[in-house]
Amino acid sequence: MSSLTSNNKVQLAATAVVSAAVAAGAILSYQRLQKDSRLNRLKQSIPNPGDDESGVQKLTRVGPLPKPDKEDEHNFLLAQRAQAGDFDDELILEQLARNRVFLSDQGLSKLRNAFVIIVGCGGVGSHACAALSRSGVSKIRLIDFDQVTLSSLNRHAVATLADVGLPKVQCLQRRLCAITPWIKFDLRLQKFDGSVAGDLLGDWEGGQRPDFVIDAIDNIESKVELLKYCHDNGLPVISAMGAGTKSDPTRVMVGDIGASFEDGLSRATRRKLKLLGVTSGIPVVYSTEKMGEGKAALLPLSEEEFKKGDVGDLGALPDFRVRILPVLGTMPAVFGYVAANHVILKITGYPMDYQPAKARDKMYEAILAYVQASEEKVVRMIEGGRTDVCVGLKVPITPGDIAFLVEEAFRGRSAVTGVPTKLMLIRWRKPATTTLVRIGEGKAEQKSSNLRLRDLVCMTKEEAVRHQKEVLLGDKSLEDLYSQEVIELVERQQKEAEAYERHRP
Repeated sequence: MSSLTSNNKVQLAATAVVSAAVAAGAILSYQRLQKDSRLNRLKQSIPNPGDDESGVQKLTRVGPLPKPDKEDEHNFLLAQRAQAGDFDDELILEQLARNRVFLSDQGLSKLRNAFVIIVGCGGVGSHACAALSRSGVSKIRLIDFDQVTLSSLNRHAVATLADVGLPKVQCLQRRLCAITPWIKFDLRLQKFDGSVAGDLLGDWEGGQRPDFVIDAIDNIESKVELLKYCHDNGLPVISAMGAGTKSDPTRVMVGDIGASFEDGLSRATRRKLKLLGVTSGIPVVYSTEKMGEGKAALLPLSEEEFKKGDVGDLGALPDFRVRILPVLGTMPAVFGYVAANHVILKITGYPMDYQPAKARDKMYEAILAYVQASEEKVVRMIEGGRTDVCVGLKVPITPGDIAFLVEEAFRGRSAVTGVPTKLMLIRWRKPATTTLVRIGEGKAEQKSSNLRLRDLVCMTKEEAVRHQKEVLLGDKSLEDLYSQEVIELVERQQKEAEAYERHRP
């Protein structure tokens, strides 16, 4: 050791290492101090409801209200007078003049008497709320448990730095009462779930039933519970699907939950609803934009987050721990305005003529035709080649069933290769006995196939042609053509189809 410490080279190396460590520590410390300094300056620039200087009003059911400045005081007083009826109706009509000439006096009257509930007051919900307020809706219930954060400001409709830390429901009321003081808000600082649905979606004071519900929730479980409740209780609802990772506003459209596509949140929500017996009848706002190279995608999670438990691919994680979807600030606004537009047109009775997703419908019809033709060939083979047995043959499958199998059960990909183009459905296993079902006799005879959803598998057209020739009409077994991995994958997906089949109408 003494010889090493007396060695000049060793001493120089040690000095260099120590110097580098000191320099690195100094740089990191400086960066930390700079970051802390910037953060402190930013925090100090935001009014703090807890400061003695600003003080707070009494605690309310939505939390502490910051002491209003002079402008807020004026707005709050005006809102109190307006909601008590002390506001010239001619002024209101003048403010709503453009809506009035568009919707007619009768339509505007319906809108002004309407009661709308918005569940989720972030990027989508806040813009929907702002649009409905400016359009004349007189009673709005806002439901959200979250607060405005700095990261909210890239997409929230009305939040400012002064609102950071406030409940989102409170922020909307605070800002919108300065625009439309006559509107009455019912604020609910609460997380929506099925156990409180009856209260949160209940009538307005006096017994007025909700005219519409806007679902702007980004958590799949809560979203499904909300839509299921609305469906079962006959509440008109429109649901906003995933605005995250989307960037093309021309691809945003309104369609039935059973027909939406190219949208991960929609797919996951639809799958869960179908397992609960809800297959259609819920309009949704969704985007048909496809993901591609160079476009935003799900952000990777740190190892620390994975250690907390299972992580879903979409929406909020359990207990809303982390947001992993990149969001372009303009797209939630587009979704929110489309949802609000739908509500306005529905309430006022204005004619609606949405462009259907024709390309997808045609695809499902083509797949159904292929299933029909394939079943006829199987029946003819089993019945000894007789062609007359297939006259009038029907398969108990609908385009909606086709959509579920392709989009949900098989995730829009071939079960064999994972290829997502030119998809078809075909019977998986060769029937051991006849598949023909006859009911009645003579001219009243009805012929059908005993085909079930769980009998079908998704393949490309080329794979389906080969499967039909070599398995269904030939002598090869599944094991001769496919790996054990593929067979097990198909069996898992067929179990999901079986669960859906038990609940379908």
